[in-house]
Amino acid sequence: MHLDILSAIRASATRRRPAFVKPCIGAIAWLAALAALLLPAARGDDLPWCPPPSLVELAPCDEAAESFPESTPSAAAADGCDDTCSPAAPCRQRDVWSVITRGLPDIGRMPTHVNPGVERLDARGCWQKTDLSGLLENPRQPLLVFIHGNRYDHGSAREQGLLLAARTSATCADAADVRTVIFSWPSDKQGILLRDSRAKYERAVTEGHYLAWLLSQVEPDRPVAIVGYSYGSLVALEALEDLVHAEAAGRSDVRTWTDRTAPLHVVLVAGAVRQDAFAPRGPYRETLPCIDRLTVLYNSDDIALRFFEYVDRSLRTEALGHDGMPAGWIPRGIGFSQVDCAEIVGPSHRFKNYLASSTLMRRICSGAGQGLCCGPHAGACPAPAEAPDAESTASDGPASVCPCGH
Repeated sequence: MHLDILSAIRASATRRRPAFVKPCIGAIAWLAALAALLLPAARGDDLPWCPPPSLVELAPCDEAAESFPESTPSAAAADGCDDTCSPAAPCRQRDVWSVITRGLPDIGRMPTHVNPGVERLDARGCWQKTDLSGLLENPRQPLLVFIHGNRYDHGSAREQGLLLAARTSATCADAADVRTVIFSWPSDKQGILLRDSRAKYERAVTEGHYLAWLLSQVEPDRPVAIVGYSYGSLVALEALEDLVHAEAAGRSDVRTWTDRTAPLHVVLVAGAVRQDAFAPRGPYRETLPCIDRLTVLYNSDDIALRFFEYVDRSLRTEALGHDGMPAGWIPRGIGFSQVDCAEIVGPSHRFKNYLASSTLMRRICSGAGQGLCCGPHAGACPAPAEAPDAESTASDGPASVCPCGH
């Protein structure tokens, strides 16, 4: 009798779980992982906003003057300037603009006309309404377009864009006189994580149409760099795909992007886009003729991107921002580099963790800005210096971004 009881206990302990339990456990793990990453950051994990004025030329924002939580809305009003202005002003006056597509409807193709909101940061650090013609003036000045990820309100998008501008300016001592454009799209937090992630994945396609229209207004001899983070990477690639298709269709309102005289540099940070995007038969392969340099910062420990396949089960692929890709997929003639940031960033998906690293900031500077200022004389530019590996120290000095002057 005693042996029978022990046998029954062993059998129950080794009995396989029902098949439905595994999907439930996977879904719970996915939700828990995203909740830990996407909920507002605690004040103690804030990134320094900008260095004191006396340290601006010395270090890449390693000394704190002010800090902010990742999801805190900006205090500056979107439709004017109040007494509380952006904390970027004490650092250095920067040429920063914001193009706003929040409130625009879902669309299925690249439009012929859009009326987005446009803002400019003034000398006091206050946001002022303006128009697109002011943004597009001075067609020789390089543009740096920043596209944020999911769960950003407009205030958070502006602050992350300003932080990128501040860190770029401080890290890249010889940076070109770049005009930073924050592409603020409707990614506000809505509902539960899985449903919200799927909705924003679909919205990112719409935003690609709007970004394509914006880029179609840029002169072919104006250098452009795009920094796309998370879903911002998807927006960027959708936009370039639209431009290629519009050019092939002979649209007269779209300037050429496959044969531009000025360079286009693309930096994808923790890209929430399919891993085979640029594969020989990948969905964005045809965008490569538009790109002069492609830089991929991926994180093999990114706990959010580990569950990318749940966003769209039809993809059946991992995220580019989690796995990277084979270098052999990129044709010769296109500058390409990628780095696994896991040892620096850890399991986090937050953009500010990339910005906090001097090593990764130099990688972003090199990928986005080096040689960008050369415009139609890009062929005369010195060969770009090899960016440091993610495992290297951050003591190699600032990256030279504009070797031929601007």
